[in-house]
Amino acid sequence: MQCDFEFFRQRLLDEITRLDISMREAQGAMATVVLDQTSVGRIARMDALQQQAMAKALHERMQVSHRRLRAALNRINAETFGICCQCDDELDSQQLNKDPAAVFCLACIAEKSIPGRGQFGY
Repeated sequence: MQCDFEFFRQRLLDEITRLDISMREAQGAMATVVLDQTSVGRIARMDALQQQAMAKALHERMQVSHRRLRAALNRINAETFGICCQCDDELDSQQLNKDPAAVFCLACIAEKSIPGRGQFGY
């Protein structure tokens, strides 16, 4: 497979930009919950804390995605993009189109998914 590095570079940059915007927008939802204890009930406080926890979890997932996208960009620069980190085979073009940050080929993913043999943790 001959990989179109510029296509994927631009796609990764676009996704990183979109993710940066989303992370900035989500920043406010993670702020410390400050409620007037005299006018807000217990349920409202619990709901506000739950919303804050959900926003933090979302932000953490976005950070993981951001790191994966940056790592894919680094692999493009190192000319190792589209190569399985486990077996050095080329990744399937459909797999890269679906997830340009993929690092393992389908065969290695299937091998690691066999019960008792471990899992890829991403």
